[in-house]
Amino acid sequence: MLHQTRSLLAGLLLSLVLVGCSSAGLGRSKSLDPIDYVDPYMGNISHLLVPTFPTVHLPNGMMRVHPQRTDYASEQIAGLPVILTSHRGVSAFAISPLSALSDSLPEVSRYSYDSESVRPYLYEVTLLEPEVRVRYAPSYRSAIYQFNFERAKAGHHLVFSTPDGELVASGKNLFGYQQLEDSTRVYLYAELDAEPTERLVRDTLTGRLATVDGVARGNTLCLSFAKQGVTLRYGVSYISVEQAKRNVEREIQSFEVNLVAKYGRNEWSKALDKVEIEGGTPEERRVFYTSLYRTYERMICLSEDGRYWSGFDKKVHDDEGVPFYTDDWLWDTYRATHPLRILLDPVKEQQMLTSYLRMAEQSPEGWLPTFPEVTGDTHRMNGSHTIATFADAYAKGLSGFNLSAAYQASKKTLAEKSYLPWTRRPKGELSEFMDREGYFPGLDIGEKETVPEVTLWEKRQSVAVSLAAAYDYWCLSQLAKFSGHDVESADYLRRSYDYRKLFNYDTGFFHPKNKKGRFIEPFNYELSGGLGARDYYDENNAYTYRWDVQHNPADLIYLMGGRERFIERLDETLRTPLSMSKWEFYSKLPDQTGNVGQFAMSNEPSLHIPYLYNYAGAPWRTQRLVRKLIDTWFRGDLMGMPGDEDGGGMTAFVVFSMMGIYPVTPGIPVYNIGTPFFSKVTLRLASGRTFVIEAEGASSENKYIQKATLNGKPLDRPWIRHSDLAAGGKLVFTMGSRPNKSWGATTPPPSAERVELTE
Repeated sequence: MLHQTRSLLAGLLLSLVLVGCSSAGLGRSKSLDPIDYVDPYMGNISHLLVPTFPTVHLPNGMMRVHPQRTDYASEQIAGLPVILTSHRGVSAFAISPLSALSDSLPEVSRYSYDSESVRPYLYEVTLLEPEVRVRYAPSYRSAIYQFNFERAKAGHHLVFSTPDGELVASGKNLFGYQQLEDSTRVYLYAELDAEPTERLVRDTLTGRLATVDGVARGNTLCLSFAKQGVTLRYGVSYISVEQAKRNVEREIQSFEVNLVAKYGRNEWSKALDKVEIEGGTPEERRVFYTSLYRTYERMICLSEDGRYWSGFDKKVHDDEGVPFYTDDWLWDTYRATHPLRILLDPVKEQQMLTSYLRMAEQSPEGWLPTFPEVTGDTHRMNGSHTIATFADAYAKGLSGFNLSAAYQASKKTLAEKSYLPWTRRPKGELSEFMDREGYFPGLDIGEKETVPEVTLWEKRQSVAVSLAAAYDYWCLSQLAKFSGHDVESADYLRRSYDYRKLFNYDTGFFHPKNKKGRFIEPFNYELSGGLGARDYYDENNAYTYRWDVQHNPADLIYLMGGRERFIERLDETLRTPLSMSKWEFYSKLPDQTGNVGQFAMSNEPSLHIPYLYNYAGAPWRTQRLVRKLIDTWFRGDLMGMPGDEDGGGMTAFVVFSMMGIYPVTPGIPVYNIGTPFFSKVTLRLASGRTFVIEAEGASSENKYIQKATLNGKPLDRPWIRHSDLAAGGKLVFTMGSRPNKSWGATTPPPSAERVELTE
């Protein structure tokens, strides 16, 4: 199986068209390439959280950087980045250009800057104080920097630093390592196009510089040059300095930034061209392709010449022809990012699923990861939603991973691992209570925590944990069924209905219970639960978790008393105003921004909610709401993101929704139909087939589906099967400015299998 390690030269020779790197004006032409619509600045400023960074990288590449600042509005950047080792992380290593040296020197200099330009494949900026123009372009495991010192009579110095490691400068080369967490190191090997005239080492205690003859060694080195223009190409590795050297020698054979940038642009074009759109406004195309670019930031491929470092057992392994991927926040990405990759790059998705199995095999307990990163599993949030990625992939026909191993690892994880959020430990008394009683017990208002394993910040999250486990058990039941374990499948399916244990029939909410089985009172569904509602929910209040039964909307309709009552309660979520000022509300629930009433567009547990009207016979309401939400909250500007984007977790929702479909239930191989934003979308599938979605006249006004056909035959249901899409074909919508309330009203999307329960 081919790695993403072919050389830059080979990639350029194979390219049919190499497009120049000049920036195209977004409003000038209808024939812009998809890459020209991508704006990494979109969403760099937001209401409270920092939703996005302008990340420069190749699709799923190990080499990622972004300017080291809090957000776009920051006045200064801290040095120049070398590599981000985790999404939204701080750069390992830093480069600080200087035009003058003082007796003492900081490890990393801070700069006022101007004329900054960020494209996915090219970063350019002017550092004002030293007057240095910087250009940067990445490959997959290597990159190139060009520094132009604009004042000829000033000094020309480059300071290289690492906060926890060592650097060595010899001749035109510089190499070293930085220590990360848990025995993981990232290694650097760099080559300069000119030999330094002087090498200096910074004393770690005094900050003073000392000149070194020959080889310089330390955690902060300063190299001085006679020439104004200096170019640096470098490789990184998680294996060794020698491997970092091989990476740069394979991928970058020259000191030409433009050549590397052209290659990067071509790689991005190959990724983004898998979805061709026609129609829509320039702003909508900008939002769409920027969102698609965001979904390629994670996971990252760690394979280097057929080997990879594993942060799960702290060893180097052969990848045996299947690249190893990591850096994924599954609580966010299982919902839409992984389903999108199944459509656009199923081979890569199967490699990622195999990577999860390797992580389980290499971990001491044999459990699946929750938030796998370069350094290992960081055990964040709640649930074990890696299971959902296996169930969804196999249900949609992907068989390029070990199904039996996936089932056994999933089964072992749910059987042994604590349900407590933000922990990786065996089950204790609270988890054993849940296995016995079917729900995670909450504390009464004001009751002191008595279980030391509960974290002081994240609390018990009792309702969120219970609902997440119910979905995980449903996904496990699907894996058991796929594997031929029918008896176990039936048992897990029954457990997937345990959310009923917390349903309050009087209020229609999922309501926390104490260990005595009583609903906790008094209770405020908007505000109870402390900061982030974490005593009972997680980052969002009860209005969001009211709908957190992704696998079984049909049963939720039953619990709420039928379709009409279900619709009333959906409307209630959207129409109930905040009971206090925004600053008061957000001081309690800072993740719950992007509000439409109590609905929060800013957070992943809300993503499927707009599509739930489809299950209750009112698809026109979904069409109206999806258009309103995207038009309101996702724009091609600095504040065009309503909350924490989570490296593709939220923007995959935008990509799907603007195409006109969405996977409400990963694990059920269907897509809900929403409202298309473009007159034509062409999906170029890995099989060589195409699936086309046409919606002539689609617009903010013409958002309602009047009728539809699938491959020329009438379609009167608000969903399509994955098999229909994967086979290739055409879905055609007739759009209008007024709702057709009868279209799709009688055949709701499928939900989990019915089970007769005795409660």
